[in-house]
Amino acid sequence: MVAADLEQSGITARCPQLDIAPKVAMAQAHEEIDAALARGHRVRLIGSSLGGFFASALMEQHPQATEFKAALLNPAPWPARDLQDHVGELPAWHTNEVLHFRAEYLQDLKSLEVGISLPQRYLLVAAKGDELLDWKEMVARYPGAQQLILEGSDHSISDFDRYWPAIRSFLLS
Repeated sequence: MVAADLEQSGITARCPQLDIAPKVAMAQAHEEIDAALARGHRVRLIGSSLGGFFASALMEQHPQATEFKAALLNPAPWPARDLQDHVGELPAWHTNEVLHFRAEYLQDLKSLEVGISLPQRYLLVAAKGDELLDWKEMVARYPGAQQLILEGSDHSISDFDRYWPAIRSFLLS
């Protein structure tokens, strides 16, 4: 729905499959951003959960790009802390693939924990009904950002269609 809606507006949407290794994932995301900038495109990021954490790290690695914007959907506020019990083999969410989450990835994630320098570039979408992450930690992690706090909902924001117009408006403003 999101990609089709954006493409109808003449906007190219990309959703690359990122590696489980944080350093590799960040390099892949930087390649995508660099390619978009080389084509003269504006950069808008949408990240959910760990993707929201990565989106904020990417934004802060481009503080000079004040025109960048990011919508963070139930972003993982402190993944190095929250994932420490998940080192080892993990099933992929949507495939039968087995992922190998290594202990060194925790330090890689810790190194990406940064504050936000230009809060007006962010829209935090936090669901009070998130069963995995604490919405209050999300709010505290992104002070000054525009915030859309959802009563209820869940980690995957399964009622996303209700909120897409506001998210879209922020990203395209």
